[in-house]
Amino acid sequence: MKFTLHIWRQENANAQGGFKSYQVDNISAEFSFLEMLDLLNEQLTLQGETPIAFDSDCREGICGMCSLMINGQAHGSQQETTTCQLYMRHFEDGSEITIEPWRAKAFPVIRDLIVDRSAFDRIMQAGGYISVHSGVKPDPNATPIQPDIAEQALDAATCIGCGACVAACPNASAMLYTAAKVAHLGLLPQGQPERYPRVIAMVEQMQKEGFGACRNAGECQNACPKGIGISFISQMNRDLRHALFKYPIDRRGKVKAI
Repeated sequence: MKFTLHIWRQENANAQGGFKSYQVDNISAEFSFLEMLDLLNEQLTLQGETPIAFDSDCREGICGMCSLMINGQAHGSQQETTTCQLYMRHFEDGSEITIEPWRAKAFPVIRDLIVDRSAFDRIMQAGGYISVHSGVKPDPNATPIQPDIAEQALDAATCIGCGACVAACPNASAMLYTAAKVAHLGLLPQGQPERYPRVIAMVEQMQKEGFGACRNAGECQNACPKGIGISFISQMNRDLRHALFKYPIDRRGKVKAI
């Protein structure tokens, strides 16, 4: 198979980037998208050119590092698929493919196809954890959990933090990511003591990072490689309203003491 690739090249965060075209030949239909980029980088290295910088790690759809916009779609056109799980058989032989990084103010480009997603880390650091000491490990059957609640929590916990929801959203909102991280803790008994301070802290940090507001476009759930739905956003908004009544914010933007 043969492809024409239009790839975003940007030397560093302060440089002005642009698209550059490359030809790749003898691509197996069974190559993953990242293997195709690996082969291109081998060719560029042999030609004395700078390889294209892109993120990858597990290459098994687990880590979320392979964050690329492919023909204008986050992770490509295949539903519930990460870039590393996208195969060249999904493209027509001889087609042109445009590859670029996530586009969001909160995800500045570092180099070529790599963006800085540390904003997600700071949202998690703001409250995406359980700090209340629960003592010795309890018996698994000691705290009954309704099956539907457990399923919802597991669905939310599948979020890999790739950022496709942000890249696909017209407003570059991180509501789906934040909602998933809030929900998988807030739904379970272990997360209840900090449920409402958590949602306030994480939403506030999300806003500080410069992500856009949610307008219910629904593109985030369509782009999510784990199929996480926007119902979690509704749940987070309900929790946030409840939290703001229970833990009002003072004039300095701090949560008032209980």
